[in-house]
Amino acid sequence: MSLAWHAIRDHLMHSSSTLGFQRHFNLIRQKYPALSHFRDPASLLDALHRQAAQSDEKNQWLSALAREAQYVGSTSDAALTFLLLALWPGLDAIRHRSIGWKMGKPSDIASDILGRATEALRGLDLGRVNRIAATVLQNIQRDMIRASRSEVARQKMTSGKLPEDLPDAGAPDGQFLTSTLLVADLERLVGADATLVIRVAIDGFSQAEAARQFGLSEEVTRKRFQRAAQKLRKNFEKNE
Repeated sequence: MSLAWHAIRDHLMHSSSTLGFQRHFNLIRQKYPALSHFRDPASLLDALHRQAAQSDEKNQWLSALAREAQYVGSTSDAALTFLLLALWPGLDAIRHRSIGWKMGKPSDIASDILGRATEALRGLDLGRVNRIAATVLQNIQRDMIRASRSEVARQKMTSGKLPEDLPDAGAPDGQFLTSTLLVADLERLVGADATLVIRVAIDGFSQAEAARQFGLSEEVTRKRFQRAAQKLRKNFEKNE
């Protein structure tokens, strides 16, 4: 399946080398002054991947491309292709981490990353984002971790199996934490509702949101959370 991931990049690279893509690129660079000095797609991609380029410059180029990717017109897909290729090293790193954390099948992870990247770039609020590449990549990794943790929690609620280690979506890159120890401690205190307590009390989800994630009714979720909270209070009072 790893070949499929690299085949996607090869397809994007091939697309960026066609005459049609060159015509779209010319329209884009005429529209945005920051891109006007690039004569062809290859020169822009080379500059985006070159370490010597200033980060502010790169962000200006990415901002122009992101704006065009959100524009409804013939050049939108070309701009999106540029953005995916520009972010590819970061997307590839997310893929490797996600496979290492066993967050799904490699083919599913690849589809998930590309889908989230496309959605993020198309919907990016350019008026609020200062660093496009960092923001998009961090949000993709964070959302994938949250989705995986929610799926693990849902499976645990229905099967009673212990979840596998997954990183904490709120931690900075390189410092991800696992939730297994916390789950184990809470299980000792409140039983099978430990993941429900974590989702509501720690992750900040509402009881209604947790109910949907775990496939439960809101009434059942409310009662189980209240029962778990009472057990925790009694345990704390006993140890005071």
